[in-house]
Amino acid sequence: MDYLRKIWQARYFWTHLALSDLRTRWRRSFLGALWSLIQPLAMTALLTLVFARIFKTDMLRYAPYIFSGMITWDFVAATVSSGSLAFVQADAYIKQTRHPLAIYTLRTALTNLCVFAFASVGLVIWVLSAMPGNFGWSWLSALLIYPLLLTTGWTIATCLAFFATRFRDIPHALGLLLQALWFVSPVYFEADVFHKAGLAALVDYNPIYHLLQIVRAPLLSGQWPTLTNLLFALAVPAVFGLLAWGLGRALERRVIFYL
Repeated sequence: MDYLRKIWQARYFWTHLALSDLRTRWRRSFLGALWSLIQPLAMTALLTLVFARIFKTDMLRYAPYIFSGMITWDFVAATVSSGSLAFVQADAYIKQTRHPLAIYTLRTALTNLCVFAFASVGLVIWVLSAMPGNFGWSWLSALLIYPLLLTTGWTIATCLAFFATRFRDIPHALGLLLQALWFVSPVYFEADVFHKAGLAALVDYNPIYHLLQIVRAPLLSGQWPTLTNLLFALAVPAVFGLLAWGLGRALERRVIFYL
């Protein structure tokens, strides 16, 4: 609790860093934050044209499925890959101040969550226009995706940052790991594809799938997420949060020597 209190006391510092990252991302860009919406929309249009014909599915229903998977996966991949280097990239701050190291991975997760939030506005508008019948009270459950993504990305990134500061090969290996995880997750491919191929375990026990269902179930189906979806989505930040706590107690004071 004392550690969390110190993080809260430094809130003006890490929120400033996150806002600075956002300004840098869109510096001198005419469209600015709109790029966080334009890029996934353009990619969704392309993938929908291809996959809708391959799987012979309705394009209007399949397009928001791909879009929701894309923006959620982009958050996970960006937060994990950039978060693993959070301590290395913040070495100047770490050497000059004594803030809790977890604020630097929180900065990364918060920056990417803002990008996700911009893109999710487009998803909501799209669904309201194409599938207005899905709108209902269940949509309130979709708001859970924001704290779930933030805590999931923050805890995983913190664990990886401790290891990547000592072993600089980890960020390179993460590229392969994320690519493999993408192939075995229903990000673009529907869950039925895995079930029909006898690969149901890749969906039923995949936290990515259950995290996506927090968004897809209410918005795309007008249903509440299941208890299983919520338990899996909560279990990941809980497990990695405990791991990050243990690593912090053991390694936080050593990080400066690895930098």
